[in-house]
Amino acid sequence: MALFITSLNSGSNGNCYYVGNHQEAVLVDAGISCREIERRMLRLGLSMRKIKALFVSHEHSDHIRGITVLAKKYQLPVYITPATLRYGRLELEAHLVKTFCGYEPVVIGDITVTAFPKFHDAAEPHSFVVSCQEVKVGVFTDIGAPCEHLIKHFKQCHAAFLEANYDEQMLAQGNYPYHLKRRISGGHGHLSNLQALELFVTHRPLFMSHLLLSHLSRDNNDPAVAHELFSRHAGGTEIIVASRYEETPVYHIRNLVSANRATPATLFTAPTTQFSLF
Repeated sequence: MALFITSLNSGSNGNCYYVGNHQEAVLVDAGISCREIERRMLRLGLSMRKIKALFVSHEHSDHIRGITVLAKKYQLPVYITPATLRYGRLELEAHLVKTFCGYEPVVIGDITVTAFPKFHDAAEPHSFVVSCQEVKVGVFTDIGAPCEHLIKHFKQCHAAFLEANYDEQMLAQGNYPYHLKRRISGGHGHLSNLQALELFVTHRPLFMSHLLLSHLSRDNNDPAVAHELFSRHAGGTEIIVASRYEETPVYHIRNLVSANRATPATLFTAPTTQFSLF
């Protein structure tokens, strides 16, 4: 069975990632409005009726902004840790609140979602691996530094949303105040292009078909630079930059070993003007 994935938005202005099969889907984070999620899914031909749950990585506003309205309108269960719920101050209907723990799989129909802890300056931050039978997709953003949990799961993924937040030189030479530069690069902030690239080059499985570079900084990164950097080392992996302004195409992720194909097909062709939109 295959998984279909798209980034509905990725960046400090809002994050929302869709992973699903033919019957059901989940969202990881909802940092853009319910209305905007609906619009973008409609443009992609995706049905809101297939979404069965929301998973929350941490309490920062660019990951939770749209959750309350979305959960109430569609009566979606929200999987969230107690501390994330408390510090996020989300006003959710009690019956929609579902807790999760790291390394305890949550089953949503034929989809399994497994969380694991990560380094980030939040109460109880987690990353996620979404799987359907043998196919695995990772959602790995807002990470201060790669850890053994991240490396272990990255090695298993057929596709991944991987943070490449900043170019180290651009951050160092930019206008951000010193304390903010320290926060971003200090081990509990975000992954740089080079940190993400090292993870990709060192631990990328041969069967990884798609890598979506995610959560790029508006001020401290350049989508074209990040894409070119990773493409030089991509091998058979397709590199996509997830936009902070619009949805990506929907990508069709399969197990290439069982499918006996060199590369998976995408449901939509990525627009040639993708990078001009940043």
